[in-house]
Parts: sequence; C-alpha cells; structure tokens
Amino acid sequence: MIEFDHVSKHYGRGQDALRDISFELERGGLTFLIGHSGAGKSTLLRMIMPTEHPSKGKVVVNGHDLKSLSGRKLPQYRRSLGVVFQDHQLLADRTVFDNVALPLRVSGFSHRDMGRRVRAALDKVGLLGKERAMPGMLSAGERQRVGVARAVVNRPSVILADEPTGNLDPALSGEIMDLFEQFSQMGACVLIASHDLALVARYQHRLLSLDRGCLLSGGDA
Repeated sequence: MIEFDHVSKHYGRGQDALRDISFELERGGLTFLIGHSGAGKSTLLRMIMPTEHPSKGKVVVNGHDLKSLSGRKLPQYRRSLGVVFQDHQLLADRTVFDNVALPLRVSGFSHRDMGRRVRAALDKVGLLGKERAMPGMLSAGERQRVGVARAVVNRPSVILADEPTGNLDPALSGEIMDLFEQFSQMGACVLIASHDLALVARYQHRLLSLDRGCLLSGGDA
C-alpha cells in the first residue's frame, strides 16, 4: 500500500529532513508517526501527498512510484488520498455540506451522488444534522469532525492526518481517534502524525518513530 524505499530528503546547506527511511504499510492498518517537532513527520507526509519528492530513494503508493506521476495521473492519484490537518482548514463562508462536498465537486460527481456521499460521510462522524450549519456555529471538535468527513467523502484508500488532535482536549481527541480506527477497520491505510505520546499510548497500533530525520523504530530491516 505505502512503501518508502531508502528515502532521504536533503535541503540546502546540508540540512537533512529524512535520512535513509524504509518501511511498508498495509491496507486496513492504522500507524502512528511520532517524533519531536522538526523530526521529519510533516516532510514524510508531504512525500505521500506528494507535494515533495525524495532526494534519494523512492516512495510507492498503491503500486505507483510517486516521482513518476505526471499529467492527469497526479490529480487522479491525489483523489485516492484523504488528508486531515490540525486546523481543519474549513471555508468559513460555506456550509458544512459544501465543505465536505468540495472533493466531490472537483472530481465531477453528480448532484445526486454528491448528496448521498456527503450525508454518508457526515453520518459516520455523527454530524448528519449539521449539514446546513456554518463552521462558526460549531464547536472545535465538531469542526475537526467536518474535516475528517471531507477527507473520507471520496472513500480514499489512504488517510493521512497531521496532528489532527493538536487543538482538542483529551475527550475530543479520543473521539477523533475512534473515527480513524473505524476507517482503518473498513480497509483504509491510516497514517497519523502526532507528538501527543499520552494519546498514542492509549492505542495498540504500530509506531514509526522519527528523530532528526532518522527512523528509530517501526521500519523494515
């Protein structure tokens, strides 16, 4: 599903964001990517999106070497991803329904199919009754759940989350994590970057531990 094969990322002035990273993630699994701020977590996620490419090695997702994707293949690949951010990045002037529907509009879904998929995604995150609400009317936890619904409305095979519970209290963080577990059980490959070790410790899932660009544990021999 996701394979990093001896991946390194070098920036100018000798700065190494990632150093010889190798691992494989399978479908239907949830994995935590942990490490201090600046350890390389966000760089690793950006290579899967892919908004960055390795300086050395290769990243393969669903059989695609991401460095070779171009033209129509790149946006088509990105539609197989669901991405959740810490600040949820909702459009304040659009309803909950319209925010969740954005990936479907880009993909050219019909109005009927769009409505069915949006309501199914909102139902999964417990917000079916909020589809006409504006983001400013929602709590922090509800806004983050809208972000999760938008990420999964395309039924992606890969879900990436970058510090998705960073602005939430422990109870709300647990609710969001429970959602990610459900999606992994439905067959998605879920990768969550987090520095909240107390939250991670509550769940028995695989860990990829980064330190200054090096994979300390959880990788492949």
